Amino acid sequence: MNNNNDRNTSYHPDDELDFRELFQIIWQGKWIVVAIVTFFSISAIIYSLSLPNIYQSKALLSPVAEQGGSSGGQGFGGLADIAGISLPQSGGNAVEAIDKIGTLSFFTNNILPNIYLPDLMALDSWDASTQAVIYDENYNQKTQTWTQIPSSQESFLKFKKYLSVNKIKKTGFVTISVKHQSPVVAQAWTELVVRELNEFFRVKDKAEATAAMEYLNAQMSQTSFAQIRQVIAQLLQQKIQQLTLIEVRDFYVFDYIDPPAVMEFKSEPARSIICIISALLGALLGVFVVLIRHFSIEKKPNNSLT
Repeated sequence: MNNNNDRNTSYHPDDELDFRELFQIIWQGKWIVVAIVTFFSISAIIYSLSLPNIYQSKALLSPVAEQGGSSGGQGFGGLADIAGISLPQSGGNAVEAIDKIGTLSFFTNNILPNIYLPDLMALDSWDASTQAVIYDENYNQKTQTWTQIPSSQESFLKFKKYLSVNKIKKTGFVTISVKHQSPVVAQAWTELVVRELNEFFRVKDKAEATAAMEYLNAQMSQTSFAQIRQVIAQLLQQKIQQLTLIEVRDFYVFDYIDPPAVMEFKSEPARSIICIISALLGALLGVFVVLIRHFSIEKKPNNSLT
């Protein structure tokens, strides 16, 4: 029995710190905590106010191929095999298009020639009152000259930071968005990406279909077998239908569900969140400093005695 009592009494050592004493220590050093929290909060406010407003324009897109617009050529695959011809299929470009957006070649050939490069590589700020972009010292707007002209690869890396592409797995829809200090530029660039994607695959499929028709016509003139000529005629009809769809479709790969808009409200920075997180970090640091200060002072007399 005595042993059990000894165990119970020795379970709580004398030097164990309870929550009440911990609160008293923090309360005694409350001004240190307040000072650190105030410093962190003021610094966060100054920092957050120095950050420019960023606007995001987003387009919600539906792949045209998933709307049944590309099924016209699927019934002729067997005919092409009979004739020994591998023919491209139209409209199945959505998956390839998503990957194509992030390539240097697409940016260099389709995006770079159609944007105002200083908006990308010499951006300093956006004046909402005049709806104008203000440029940094790398570009002289009056003379329209650069101190150093940025390369296409440098511009590509910068553009990728503004661009975002996501596919929604549940619906198959695609979102393309662009962030920029100018909401006007963000909306214009989002529209540009969608338009150039559609145009790139339109031109690509048109060239392939035209080349296929030229090849089929050449084969038609070289054969005298009626069955082969009939197969070639059917393939030619399919290519004519494909070219017709290429010409009449306004949206060849992606169609808008929700087009991009010039946004009135910023998407970032979240200044209130920055200030709250900074205040919390300041409070934690303040408590830590108070505790370290208390225990370091408390240990000094013991060290001097030894």
